[in-house]
Amino acid sequence: MPELPEVQAVVHGLVEDGIECARIRSVTVRRASSVNPQLAEEFSAACKGRTIVSAERRAKNIMLHLSRDRVLRVHLRMTGDLRIGTGEENPPFVRVEWQLSAGHVLRFVDSRNLGHLQVRSEADMAKTLGHLGIEPLSRAFTAARLADLAHNSRLPAKLFLMDQTKVVGLGNIYAAEVLFRAGVAPTRAMNALEADEIARLHHAIRQVLRGAVQSVYKAYRTPAGYRNHRDDFSRMVYGRAGEPCQACGSSIDRIRQAGRSTYFCSSCQR
Repeated sequence: MPELPEVQAVVHGLVEDGIECARIRSVTVRRASSVNPQLAEEFSAACKGRTIVSAERRAKNIMLHLSRDRVLRVHLRMTGDLRIGTGEENPPFVRVEWQLSAGHVLRFVDSRNLGHLQVRSEADMAKTLGHLGIEPLSRAFTAARLADLAHNSRLPAKLFLMDQTKVVGLGNIYAAEVLFRAGVAPTRAMNALEADEIARLHHAIRQVLRGAVQSVYKAYRTPAGYRNHRDDFSRMVYGRAGEPCQACGSSIDRIRQAGRSTYFCSSCQR
């Protein structure tokens, strides 16, 4: 599933391709389930004639802010993507298509049809996303803020990092990499971490995500490279069960947490 870096790469690409200030001339919903429970006609009418004022990421959501108090939210899920092109192209698996000004076309492509789109007022959307936690690359995300969140949580560190009500955007892969770089075992209760461990965890979160954003954006802007971008991201533990740790040589372990595989080095992570 796309995590923060993947979603951020899509947003960067849309902005670079001129999505902001484009006017939506018409909308075609090819797969009604992509906008459910909104009707296709309702969804199209809510978009048509509006200008895309700005594009941003909130957690793992792409937010296209439209004129006249509307916002289009896109959740990519496993295989979704947003692409800007021309009317001459005919890519497969297009679920929703927006005809934009200057002859451009915005397409939501989703091979497994798992993604979801909706249009709401800014106020309604704020309520919908009100449960989301802090953005890890924002200025507000400080070591002190992380310490406050950790103090009130008994969750194991790995599950805490993946809890979108605490810190948003981290999924299974990056959570494992963050914990390795911080030297924190995935099973440690967050409220048991010492101040220096919290500081290391905070630094690792920002370091890993910043590096991953750069890596995935480079791959995303390369034709046919997006889906393989993690080949360029240095994975120290994820997917390496049984292999030697690159730091100490011990074997990388794998356990199950909340139904997901967790990879870690029991020698480096305490």
